[in-house]
Amino acid sequence: MAKKQTKKKAEQAEAKKPKKLKRKVYEAELARLQTELVKLQEWIRAKKLKVVVIFEGRDAAGKGGAIKRITESLNPRICRVVALGTPTEKEKTQWYFQRYVPHLPAAGEMVLFDRSWYNRAGVERVMGFCTEDEYQEFMRSCPEFERMLIRSGVQLIKYWFSVSDDEQEKRFQSRIKEPTKRWKLSPMDLESRARWVEYSEAKDVMFAHTDIKQAPWYVVEADEKRRARLNCMRHLLEMIPYEDLTPDPIKLPPRQECRGYVRPPIDTQNFVPDYFADHR
Repeated sequence: MAKKQTKKKAEQAEAKKPKKLKRKVYEAELARLQTELVKLQEWIRAKKLKVVVIFEGRDAAGKGGAIKRITESLNPRICRVVALGTPTEKEKTQWYFQRYVPHLPAAGEMVLFDRSWYNRAGVERVMGFCTEDEYQEFMRSCPEFERMLIRSGVQLIKYWFSVSDDEQEKRFQSRIKEPTKRWKLSPMDLESRARWVEYSEAKDVMFAHTDIKQAPWYVVEADEKRRARLNCMRHLLEMIPYEDLTPDPIKLPPRQECRGYVRPPIDTQNFVPDYFADHR
């Protein structure tokens, strides 16, 4: 009887999952949205906007994949990704938000935080990397810090990527099997898997304190990666009203004429070997 109930629950969970977008549909919409993101980038540059986008969520929820698709066609001088590592001993003694402030955008820039100051409300809280007083102070000061950013002209957008228990397990198993993904699975990820309920509680408390009117959280259902990426990209475009500032077609100038200059012999240069010369 218990096995039948377990099987039934599994079937119900599978039925609730969104169908995977066909690759053709996904790639066509991805290309369209990436073109619009280039237009948004030019608008941010021209209007000297300051945009911060925060990506938080469960491990293996797909934050990195979404960020990669957003930035793929953008100018890294305008759109930067910030993914800070473990704080140094010196940083641990600083005001908590201090290590994040230098990475905030200047006019005409957009910064994407792959995890952010919300580490304190998540991993630091659950793993005991901060004291109770430090945690409580973060919960009090974080909304005020964000309101201060917004008053200074920063547009702050916060995304939480939500993934189910079963889907996270599948992605962890995939990372274990594939050598190119194995680096993504850190000991901290494994610990977060073991503390699923604690992380859920920490996230709910965090939302209760920081889901503020000026900077609300937007939840991205991320069990289906393709849908999650497209939904996030489209929502981001809708959050920042922009116009198409695409320049007119560029006419290339004629190349400079050679006026007797002789270039050095080609055999004086070091070339990378053509390792695939026989694969034609």
